[in-house]
Amino acid sequence: MSIANKVAIVTGASQGIGAGLVKAFRDRGYRVIANSRSIKPSNDPDILTVAGDVADRAVAERIVREGLAKFGRIDTLVNNAGIFMLKPFTAFTAEDYAAQIGVNLTGFFNITQAAVAEMEKQGSGHLVTISTSLVDHPIDGVPSVLTSLTKGGLNAATKSLAIEYAKRGIRANAVSPGIIKTPMHAPEKHAALAGLAPVRRIGEVDDVVQAVLYLESAGFVTGEILHVDGGSSAGH
Repeated sequence: MSIANKVAIVTGASQGIGAGLVKAFRDRGYRVIANSRSIKPSNDPDILTVAGDVADRAVAERIVREGLAKFGRIDTLVNNAGIFMLKPFTAFTAEDYAAQIGVNLTGFFNITQAAVAEMEKQGSGHLVTISTSLVDHPIDGVPSVLTSLTKGGLNAATKSLAIEYAKRGIRANAVSPGIIKTPMHAPEKHAALAGLAPVRRIGEVDDVVQAVLYLESAGFVTGEILHVDGGSSAGH
Protein backbone atom coordinates (compact mmCIF):
# COMPACT_ATOMS: atom_id res chain seq x y z
CA MET A 1 0.00 0.00 0.00
CA SER A 2 1.52 3.29 -1.12
CA ILE A 3 1.37 6.14 1.39
CA ALA A 4 -0.17 8.20 -1.39
CA ASN A 5 -3.22 5.94 -1.21
CA LYS A 6 -3.58 5.95 2.57
CA VAL A 7 -6.42 7.72 4.36
CA ALA A 8 -6.45 9.07 7.91
CA ILE A 9 -9.35 10.34 10.01
CA VAL A 10 -8.49 13.05 12.55
CA THR A 11 -11.12 14.16 15.06
CA GLY A 12 -10.89 17.46 16.91
CA ALA A 13 -9.11 18.70 13.78
CA SER A 14 -9.88 22.42 13.66
CA GLN A 15 -7.08 23.71 15.93
CA GLY A 16 -4.16 22.77 18.14
CA ILE A 17 -2.95 19.17 17.97
CA GLY A 18 -5.69 18.15 15.56
CA ALA A 19 -4.83 20.84 13.01
CA GLY A 20 -1.15 19.92 13.36
CA LEU A 21 -1.98 16.28 12.66
CA VAL A 22 -3.99 17.12 9.54
CA LYS A 23 -1.05 19.10 8.13
CA ALA A 24 1.46 16.39 9.06
CA PHE A 25 -0.53 13.60 7.42
CA ARG A 26 -1.02 15.67 4.28
CA ASP A 27 2.70 16.48 4.20
CA ARG A 28 3.28 12.72 4.19
CA GLY A 29 0.92 12.25 1.27
CA TYR A 30 -2.07 10.90 3.16
CA ARG A 31 -5.58 11.91 2.27
CA VAL A 32 -7.37 13.17 5.37
CA ILE A 33 -10.91 13.20 6.74
CA ALA A 34 -10.93 16.06 9.25
CA ASN A 35 -13.67 16.43 11.84
CA SER A 36 -14.64 18.85 14.56
CA ARG A 37 -17.87 20.49 15.60
CA SER A 38 -16.92 23.77 13.90
CA ILE A 39 -14.56 22.72 11.12
CA LYS A 40 -14.73 24.68 7.87
CA PRO A 41 -14.46 23.26 4.34
CA SER A 42 -10.95 22.91 2.94
CA ASN A 43 -9.62 24.05 -0.42
CA ASP A 44 -7.40 20.96 -0.53
CA PRO A 45 -9.13 18.26 -2.63
CA ASP A 46 -7.42 15.60 -0.51
CA ILE A 47 -8.93 16.88 2.73
CA LEU A 48 -12.57 16.05 3.40
CA THR A 49 -14.05 18.02 6.28
CA VAL A 50 -17.06 16.67 8.15
CA ALA A 51 -18.51 18.94 10.83
CA GLY A 52 -20.29 17.57 13.89
CA ASP A 53 -19.91 16.09 17.34
CA VAL A 54 -18.62 12.50 17.39
CA ALA A 55 -20.65 11.95 20.56
CA ASP A 56 -23.57 11.79 18.11
CA ARG A 57 -23.40 8.33 16.55
CA ALA A 58 -24.94 9.59 13.31
CA VAL A 59 -22.05 12.05 12.93
CA ALA A 60 -19.44 9.35 13.56
CA GLU A 61 -21.05 7.07 11.01
CA ARG A 62 -21.26 9.94 8.51
CA ILE A 63 -17.53 10.66 8.87
CA VAL A 64 -16.67 7.10 7.89
CA ARG A 65 -19.36 6.82 5.23
CA GLU A 66 -18.41 10.08 3.49
CA GLY A 67 -14.72 9.28 3.81
CA LEU A 68 -15.23 5.93 2.10
CA ALA A 69 -17.34 7.52 -0.61
CA LYS A 70 -14.59 10.04 -1.42
CA PHE A 71 -11.39 8.09 -0.77
CA GLY A 72 -12.42 4.42 -0.79
CA ARG A 73 -10.70 3.24 2.42
CA ILE A 74 -9.83 4.07 6.05
CA ASP A 75 -6.27 3.27 7.17
CA THR A 76 -5.77 5.34 10.32
CA LEU A 77 -8.01 6.90 12.93
CA VAL A 78 -6.63 9.49 15.35
CA ASN A 79 -9.04 10.02 18.23
CA ASN A 80 -7.99 13.55 19.15
CA ALA A 81 -11.36 15.11 20.03
CA GLY A 82 -11.67 15.60 23.77
CA ILE A 83 -12.81 17.85 26.59
CA PHE A 84 -10.52 18.85 29.45
CA MET A 85 -11.94 20.55 32.56
CA LEU A 86 -10.06 21.70 35.64
CA LYS A 87 -12.40 21.78 38.63
CA PRO A 88 -12.39 20.50 42.20
CA PHE A 89 -14.10 17.10 42.18
CA THR A 90 -17.13 18.32 44.18
CA ALA A 91 -17.60 21.27 41.81
CA PHE A 92 -18.25 19.13 38.74
CA THR A 93 -21.88 19.24 37.66
CA ALA A 94 -23.99 16.55 36.06
CA GLU A 95 -23.69 18.56 32.83
CA ASP A 96 -19.88 18.53 33.10
CA TYR A 97 -19.94 14.77 33.60
CA ALA A 98 -22.26 14.22 30.63
CA ALA A 99 -20.14 16.45 28.38
CA GLN A 100 -16.87 14.66 29.15
CA ILE A 101 -18.37 11.19 28.96
CA GLY A 102 -20.04 12.21 25.69
CA VAL A 103 -16.98 13.41 23.79
CA ASN A 104 -14.15 11.55 25.52
CA LEU A 105 -15.80 8.13 25.78
CA THR A 106 -18.97 7.95 23.68
CA GLY A 107 -17.31 9.84 20.82
CA PHE A 108 -14.36 7.46 20.94
CA PHE A 109 -16.68 4.45 20.97
CA ASN A 110 -18.79 5.70 18.07
CA ILE A 111 -16.04 6.65 15.62
CA THR A 112 -13.69 3.81 16.56
CA GLN A 113 -16.36 1.16 16.12
CA ALA A 114 -17.31 2.54 12.70
CA ALA A 115 -13.68 2.79 11.58
CA VAL A 116 -12.65 -0.66 12.84
CA ALA A 117 -15.53 -2.27 10.96
CA GLU A 118 -14.00 -0.96 7.73
CA MET A 119 -10.41 -1.78 8.74
CA GLU A 120 -11.45 -5.39 9.36
CA LYS A 121 -12.64 -5.64 5.74
CA GLN A 122 -9.22 -4.43 4.56
CA GLY A 123 -7.28 -6.58 7.00
CA SER A 124 -5.27 -3.59 8.18
CA GLY A 125 -5.55 -0.36 10.13
CA HIS A 126 -4.18 1.76 12.95
CA LEU A 127 -5.94 3.44 15.85
CA VAL A 128 -4.24 6.23 17.81
CA THR A 129 -5.89 7.89 20.79
CA ILE A 130 -4.75 11.12 22.44
CA SER A 131 -4.79 10.63 26.21
CA THR A 132 -3.10 12.59 29.04
CA SER A 133 -0.22 11.89 31.40
CA LEU A 134 -2.45 13.05 34.26
CA VAL A 135 -3.93 9.55 34.19
CA ASP A 136 -0.61 8.16 35.40
CA HIS A 137 0.72 11.15 37.28
CA PRO A 138 -1.86 13.47 38.90
CA ILE A 139 -0.49 16.90 39.81
CA ASP A 140 -1.31 18.75 43.02
CA GLY A 141 -3.20 21.89 42.06
CA VAL A 142 -4.44 20.41 38.76
CA PRO A 143 -7.79 18.86 39.73
CA SER A 144 -8.78 16.64 36.84
CA VAL A 145 -10.79 13.67 38.06
CA LEU A 146 -13.21 13.56 35.12
CA THR A 147 -10.39 13.81 32.63
CA SER A 148 -8.56 10.96 34.33
CA LEU A 149 -11.76 8.93 34.55
CA THR A 150 -12.38 9.20 30.82
CA LYS A 151 -8.83 9.22 29.46
CA GLY A 152 -7.84 6.39 31.80
CA GLY A 153 -10.65 4.39 30.26
CA LEU A 154 -9.25 5.14 26.82
CA ASN A 155 -5.81 3.90 27.84
CA ALA A 156 -7.34 0.62 29.02
CA ALA A 157 -9.44 0.36 25.86
CA THR A 158 -6.34 0.92 23.72
CA LYS A 159 -4.65 -2.13 25.21
CA SER A 160 -7.79 -4.22 24.88
CA LEU A 161 -8.22 -3.24 21.24
CA ALA A 162 -4.56 -4.00 20.55
CA ILE A 163 -4.97 -7.57 21.77
CA GLU A 164 -8.41 -8.17 20.29
CA TYR A 165 -7.32 -7.12 16.81
CA ALA A 166 -3.64 -8.10 16.79
CA LYS A 167 -4.27 -11.12 14.56
CA ARG A 168 -6.46 -9.11 12.20
CA GLY A 169 -3.86 -6.56 11.14
CA ILE A 170 -5.18 -3.66 13.20
CA ARG A 171 -2.92 -1.90 15.69
CA ALA A 172 -4.04 0.33 18.58
CA ASN A 173 -1.83 2.83 20.41
CA ALA A 174 -2.15 6.01 22.44
CA VAL A 175 -0.12 9.18 22.92
CA SER A 176 -0.23 10.55 26.46
CA PRO A 177 0.80 14.23 26.40
CA GLY A 178 1.71 16.49 29.26
CA ILE A 179 0.96 20.20 29.03
CA ILE A 180 1.09 21.27 25.39
CA LYS A 181 1.11 24.80 23.97
CA THR A 182 -2.37 24.95 22.43
CA PRO A 183 -5.24 27.47 22.51
CA MET A 184 -6.42 25.66 25.66
CA HIS A 185 -3.67 27.41 27.67
CA ALA A 186 -3.44 31.22 27.74
CA PRO A 187 0.07 32.52 26.88
CA GLU A 188 0.38 34.33 30.22
CA LYS A 189 0.15 30.94 31.98
CA HIS A 190 2.90 29.24 29.97
CA ALA A 191 5.74 30.13 32.33
CA ALA A 192 3.93 28.77 35.38
CA LEU A 193 2.84 25.64 33.52
CA ALA A 194 6.41 24.99 32.39
CA GLY A 195 7.38 24.52 36.02
CA LEU A 196 5.13 21.45 36.29
CA ALA A 197 7.33 19.35 33.99
CA PRO A 198 10.76 18.04 34.99
CA VAL A 199 12.27 19.47 31.79
CA ARG A 200 10.87 22.89 32.76
CA ARG A 201 9.07 23.66 29.55
CA ILE A 202 5.70 22.92 28.07
CA GLY A 203 5.40 20.82 24.96
CA GLU A 204 4.78 21.98 21.43
CA VAL A 205 2.05 20.64 19.15
CA ASP A 206 4.78 19.15 16.98
CA ASP A 207 6.02 17.04 19.91
CA VAL A 208 2.68 15.23 19.93
CA VAL A 209 2.42 15.12 16.14
CA GLN A 210 5.84 13.46 15.86
CA ALA A 211 4.81 10.85 18.43
CA VAL A 212 1.71 10.00 16.40
CA LEU A 213 3.76 9.77 13.21
CA TYR A 214 6.24 7.46 14.93
CA LEU A 215 3.45 5.12 16.02
CA GLU A 216 1.98 5.28 12.53
CA SER A 217 5.22 4.01 11.01
CA ALA A 218 6.10 1.53 13.79
CA GLY A 219 4.47 -1.62 12.52
CA PHE A 220 5.67 -3.81 15.41
CA VAL A 221 4.25 -1.47 18.07
CA THR A 222 0.74 -2.01 19.40
CA GLY A 223 -0.88 -1.54 22.79
CA GLU A 224 1.62 1.22 23.59
CA ILE A 225 0.82 4.29 25.74
CA LEU A 226 3.55 6.68 24.58
CA HIS A 227 4.19 9.50 27.07
CA VAL A 228 5.09 12.88 25.62
CA ASP A 229 5.19 14.88 28.82
CA GLY A 230 8.66 16.19 29.56
CA GLY A 231 9.28 13.44 32.07
CA SER A 232 6.19 14.00 34.21
CA SER A 233 5.09 10.36 34.09
CA ALA A 234 8.54 9.29 35.35
CA GLY A 235 8.21 11.33 38.53
CA HIS A 236 9.31 14.56 40.19
